[in-house]
Amino acid sequence: MGNSHHFHLDQGGHSITVNVGPGRDGEIELLVNGKVVAYQKDHQPGMNVLTGELPDEPAHPFRILLRQPRLIPSVPRCILLMDGVEHPMPERLVI
Repeated sequence: MGNSHHFHLDQGGHSITVNVGPGRDGEIELLVNGKVVAYQKDHQPGMNVLTGELPDEPAHPFRILLRQPRLIPSVPRCILLMDGVEHPMPERLVI
């Protein structure tokens, strides 16, 4: 995996974006409505988990599950886990 990856989903009137830096040791950013709410300096093969919350009253917590394949370099999978429901986050092209 030599490229950056960008995942995005609109949920409950909010924008949730995950940016994954290039390579197996690239950084991960979690943005809600364009603001960074979680950051991980690098990601490892296997499952990486970030947490955030939607700025509602009361705040609505969620987790991001980023699965990086261990053996075969390929595109990571990104899932939003909210209220016990998994929402796959599609990758989007950023130019």
